[in-house]
Amino acid sequence: MNDRLPLSWTRVCPLDDIVPNTGVCALVNGEQVAVFHVANAEVGGVFAIDNVDPVSQAAVMSRGLIGSLGERVVVASPLYKQHFDLRTGECLEAPEQSVSAYPSRVEDGFVWIAA
Repeated sequence: MNDRLPLSWTRVCPLDDIVPNTGVCALVNGEQVAVFHVANAEVGGVFAIDNVDPVSQAAVMSRGLIGSLGERVVVASPLYKQHFDLRTGECLEAPEQSVSAYPSRVEDGFVWIAA
């Protein structure tokens, strides 16, 4: 039996409102979510993780730098520069400091996040 509630999708904004290769913060079901528009031909799309940096507890992840480490698409925390996998939320330097990652999609030009 699955005791998890079904995901609720929230329309966040038009994709064009997010400058390519940057992030924005959105309030999704009462939670701050960092939403990233990655404009890379191989892994492009939108990704969403918690906006709160688990080390500093500051709501800054949406201001991090997007990049890649090997096959992983990551964001570097703007404060302490830890790298977080945008697909999974895993902190590459300290897995115990990982954040939640949220399903995301673009539909009819709008960004949708499930939380």
